[in-house]
Amino acid sequence: MHHHVQGRQPGGLFRLTAYDSGMPSQTEPETEFARVPDGFERLWTPHRMAYIQSDKPEHDDDNACPFCAAQPKDDAEALIVHRGTTCFVIMNLFPYNPGHLLVCPNRHVASYIELTDDETLEFTELTKQAVRALTDASAPHGFNLGMNQGAVAGAGVAAHLHQHVVPRWGGDANFLPIIAQTKALPALLEDTRERLAAAWPCP
Repeated sequence: MHHHVQGRQPGGLFRLTAYDSGMPSQTEPETEFARVPDGFERLWTPHRMAYIQSDKPEHDDDNACPFCAAQPKDDAEALIVHRGTTCFVIMNLFPYNPGHLLVCPNRHVASYIELTDDETLEFTELTKQAVRALTDASAPHGFNLGMNQGAVAGAGVAAHLHQHVVPRWGGDANFLPIIAQTKALPALLEDTRERLAAAWPCP
């Protein structure tokens, strides 16, 4: 059994065939179909190339880094949800979902292994607190937690380490990001920051 996905790319129509059996069909012409021997269906998102290929500023010094620039500002202005001793939590300006948070060390370091023991401990604790605050504030069904180390791994600000905490709800992904290149976000960042700051657990 196999499935077809159709779409348009420069040069005309493309089709993808995903083979449930893992074996290519002998009836489909090689030149017309992309072979997928592992049996997975692919969701092609060519609009992401605009982000991948865009010219991103290099954050070579603290003044150019948005996470470093946020720290001296007022929490509401900088969209900082919580400050610890060595790390802080800030709203993502380009969230995947409402309440998308970033846990950052105060120091301008790029790699997780550059953190001191104290920073690592608080970095982890603030991640746990972020999950608790989001759970109390918006009752998500799940979370995506993770770090992108380096620009090649997808880090938008590769020079300053940050951990993503993304709340997830059933059905939160729909056709809008693919068809309209639009993500529906029902809450303002400022309002979400205030709600999360109020829900932040006491140490």
